[in-house]
Amino acid sequence: MMKLTGKQKRFLRAEAHDMSPLFQIGKNGLTVEMIREFEDSLENKELMKVQLLQNTDWTTKEAKELIEEESDITVVQTIGRVLVLYKRAEEEKYQHFSSRLPRSN
Repeated sequence: MMKLTGKQKRFLRAEAHDMSPLFQIGKNGLTVEMIREFEDSLENKELMKVQLLQNTDWTTKEAKELIEEESDITVVQTIGRVLVLYKRAEEEKYQHFSSRLPRSN
């Protein structure tokens, strides 16, 4: 997991503001397989939202902890039942956000 500064997290939160959630966590809960799917998706997106549906027993805190334990994904924000996920892309052509991150001093 990448250690982001407050300024970098603010930048990513602002960038994610108008995004719609790409994945939903429902009654089957959050699995390691799902987290792998998040990682695959982030490989060419870097930033996305995941929504916890009303029918899940998971809390955003539990989901954040599992995602960060099981992957290199950073949860930059939780808003209500939505998590904003970030992972720097390996390939330069997909580094839409990481290439514009404010520098960490």
